[in-house]
Amino acid sequence: MRTETPVVIRLDDYTPSTYSIETVSLDIKLHPTETLITSTITLRKREGTGTETAALVLDGDDLDFVSADLDGAALADDAYTVSRDQFVLLAPPEGLFTLTLTTKVDPTANTRLMGLYRSSGTYCTQCEAEGFRRITYFLDRPDVLAVYTTRLEANKAEAPILLGNGNLQDSGTIEGTDRHFTVWHDPHPKPSYLFALVGGDLASIHDSFTTSSGKPVELGIYVEHGKEHLCAYAMDALKRSMKWDEDAFGLEYDLDVFNIVAVSDFNMGAMENKGLNIFNDKYVLANPETATDQDYANIEAVIAHEYFHNWTGNRITCRDWFQLCLKEGLTVFRDQEFSSDMRSRAVKRISDVRLLKSHQFPEDGGPLAHPVRPESYTEINNFYTATVYEKGSELCRMLKTILGDDGFRAGMDLYFDRHDGDATTIESFLACFAEATGQDLDQFKLWYSQAGTPELIVSTDWDFSSGLFGITIEQSCPPTPGQPVKQPLHIPVRLGLLNEHGADMPISALIHEGGDHLQGDVLHMRQGRHRVVFGPMETPPVLSLLRGFSAPVNLTLQTDNDSRLHLMASDSDGFNRWQAAQDLATRHLIDGARGTLSVDPRFLSALLSIIRDDSLEPAFRAQVLTLPSEADIAREIGKDVDPDAIHTARKALKVKAAETLGPDLPSLYRALEGSGAYSPDAAEAGRRSLRNAVLDLMLASGSDEAYALAHSQYETANNMTDRFAALSTLVMAGAETADAVLDDFHERYQHHALVIDKWLSVQAMAPQSDTLGKVIDLTRHSSFSMSNPNRVRSLIGAFATGNPTQFHRADGAGYAFVADHVITLDDSNPQVASRLLTSFRSWRAMTEDRQHHAREALQRILDKDSLSKDVRDIAERSLA
Repeated sequence: MRTETPVVIRLDDYTPSTYSIETVSLDIKLHPTETLITSTITLRKREGTGTETAALVLDGDDLDFVSADLDGAALADDAYTVSRDQFVLLAPPEGLFTLTLTTKVDPTANTRLMGLYRSSGTYCTQCEAEGFRRITYFLDRPDVLAVYTTRLEANKAEAPILLGNGNLQDSGTIEGTDRHFTVWHDPHPKPSYLFALVGGDLASIHDSFTTSSGKPVELGIYVEHGKEHLCAYAMDALKRSMKWDEDAFGLEYDLDVFNIVAVSDFNMGAMENKGLNIFNDKYVLANPETATDQDYANIEAVIAHEYFHNWTGNRITCRDWFQLCLKEGLTVFRDQEFSSDMRSRAVKRISDVRLLKSHQFPEDGGPLAHPVRPESYTEINNFYTATVYEKGSELCRMLKTILGDDGFRAGMDLYFDRHDGDATTIESFLACFAEATGQDLDQFKLWYSQAGTPELIVSTDWDFSSGLFGITIEQSCPPTPGQPVKQPLHIPVRLGLLNEHGADMPISALIHEGGDHLQGDVLHMRQGRHRVVFGPMETPPVLSLLRGFSAPVNLTLQTDNDSRLHLMASDSDGFNRWQAAQDLATRHLIDGARGTLSVDPRFLSALLSIIRDDSLEPAFRAQVLTLPSEADIAREIGKDVDPDAIHTARKALKVKAAETLGPDLPSLYRALEGSGAYSPDAAEAGRRSLRNAVLDLMLASGSDEAYALAHSQYETANNMTDRFAALSTLVMAGAETADAVLDDFHERYQHHALVIDKWLSVQAMAPQSDTLGKVIDLTRHSSFSMSNPNRVRSLIGAFATGNPTQFHRADGAGYAFVADHVITLDDSNPQVASRLLTSFRSWRAMTEDRQHHAREALQRILDKDSLSKDVRDIAERSLA
């Protein structure tokens, strides 16, 4: 790999492309090692870019140049310059002209999995963000939209299936040869990052969908032979997504066909290429024997996400990559809303906030912090982050909270109407909401440009004589790289007041002072400090603040355990009821990590009351029963973090909970046993999640009965959810029989790649002191491959992000192990290597000895010769 010199790209430097491309005609002759691509593009100089002749500069990346024609005639040698990374037409003609370029690529050697590559014999592409330039020279930027026609040709035996973007126009065999072709036309202008092709020997399932206006759409899912039976749920999720988008946003699909292809070697989760989505097969393939309830939920969400991109990303795309959240954050919000409607809204909100706090909050609090819309980057692939996706989604959710359901829908309708076919910006997006509702969103826009997680510091006061209850809220945000000083944000804070019986009190009728900032039950914070007073009341209420997690902030509320217990028992807001339980557990665990664990018996009694309450959804009860993770506690502690002390405290609290709840657990476990065939529906999944949470807690007691139940569940389970839960519980508890069960699991599922990923992950996340040695051994196992991103994420990624005690070992061995594999992987797949490296994002929060070892590991990575710009960018920012 050549040495790559980082170039800083800045938002302020954006200028439109001097040239536009109107049509793209691609003729691609697929071959395992010598694929020929002939690209014929019609271009013209944009108006307003000057009258002088400007050279046309096209992007390339490691291309073999073959030939160039201009308006049908071969270009003279002195008319252009060309390298593997750039083609320059020195003096383009005036007006419309046609440029034809032929390049050659080797799909089999493309281990970066960007551009055109082969996965298990199948040709496929990944062009976001800058992969199209690895296929042909092009204006490879998202604001250059064109209409594409693609002719694909291949050996018919090698690739009987040839798929492209848009609608199929023609197909046939090439007389006198063993080759055939298809021609695809996409009538909707799109940027190059949405180009896709697939060629291979694939099986498929098919269905159809009729849009609300009566348009028939043919649906296809293509997979490896023998896996067709694993696609039914994905197809069902697709059809539900199409219907939901019509009902929720009035958006119909716009082509005659919609195809999905699942491949096993893929750097990402999936890609929304127009009419031809390419998926990591883990988000398509499922049946009860091989997929867990979480797998089914993930398939549903990712299928929906990529389909929803058809409008939020494809029909309306980004002007530049700084606007990435405009498609990703908005589309995550849409898929979260879809899943909430398909399942439990309260439970979905809890799981989404868990993800936000475990992935995005640490990113915001470390050296890799960046705004939702960054100001600069050196490698755009490194900004496909939790901040862009999850925090970007939260900004859309806040916008809906501020504007209300009707105002938000009016803004979205205007956005789709005004910008269909555009490459646009955050400013244009927000302008639609401001115009549709008449609200000023200038201060809200700061959320897109300021990094960091804001903090709300809240205090309350009660005046016995007047019966007035006051709330004072102050907002602040810590410095982040490049942003030492922050401005006040517009933060919507949804709140409630509970009386002594746990009932909601009428907020609007009780406002005494400061009500001008309240709209319904939402307090709109716009200054650094707000105060609102309620009353008069006979007794002080209990404050339920930030209901539904109405803003992505850290909340510091000066309150007591009595109030938290009241919320835990009575709050009508399901999220805050769960949050109260988390807050109580967190206080215990922080004290425990500092060596003074003393468990309030009222907290354990409250847990018992919730798991006994059959009026509550089982999935909700399972969430309440699940203690904050070790990473959650580390984030709350913030500095001088000792992962071993946190692990010890969490284990001790589980033991205490198991002792207190113990008499109820076996009967509850038996009562939750299912009957009949497996179903992935929300109710059954919720039942299983509570039953498995109960089993996990029972094993904390170390009783023979609990271990026997886990073994029995493993042996008799009729679905992967229950079998893998039993396996995980035994492994994480360090059971003496865990190795034997792991061996049996591998024997059962050794031919199911996605299940073996689970087998690798559960071993990588085991907190035992010998885990690192076992993980090192697993890197040499026949079931592991460094060339498959799923395998890397399942073993090395799971170790780095899911095993705090072993990754952050005091001797530095965990850091060294991950650094070794980042260095190795950088030569073949720098994108996966850089994402693995982000596991170091919180190293400065560790104890001093751990910081020393992490710094050494990061520096060793930086010292590598010919380091890719992907990895160099993350390493340099981590050490800055």
